[in-house]
Amino acid sequence: MTYLAQGARVALRHIGLQDFEELSVLSEASAELLAKWMPGAPIVTYEDFEGYLARFDGPLHEGFLICRHDTGAIVGRVNLNNIVRGTHQSATIGYSAYASTTGHGYMTEGLGLLVRHAFGEMDLHRLEANIQPSNTASLRLIERVGFRREGYSPDFQFIDGAWRDHERWAITVEMTR
Repeated sequence: MTYLAQGARVALRHIGLQDFEELSVLSEASAELLAKWMPGAPIVTYEDFEGYLARFDGPLHEGFLICRHDTGAIVGRVNLNNIVRGTHQSATIGYSAYASTTGHGYMTEGLGLLVRHAFGEMDLHRLEANIQPSNTASLRLIERVGFRREGYSPDFQFIDGAWRDHERWAITVEMTR
């Protein structure tokens, strides 16, 4: 397995077709946990997964997995979306943990690796995360990674049958020095 970044317990790598079965099991076991936070229908078929991966073929999106060192097991997923180059050098992140892997600090370590990779190898300057105010676990996670709250966006994204408000959090390369 080729890792892009490694920490004490987890590593960061790109997502690929070989991950379908493991992610399917994790997603199914976490469906109730993720339904109220994740946009779009769950990816349940191989064809849907191929379509999801196709978005990473262009320059606007990158897909990553956070995996345990000791077993290689997937513990989280994170995307860099809407990558803007030029005078912005920014992206929006989206991520998910899974019911069987929450509460162990894997996502905190993994998102820290993602931030370093994005600001290092990818030469980005700013990352933004948009989180529903009632998702306290995600808000605490993003704050632990070093993001700061920048604002509030009413009716920001259509999730679980309704337009949901979100808090806007961001981190810049200067905040990591």
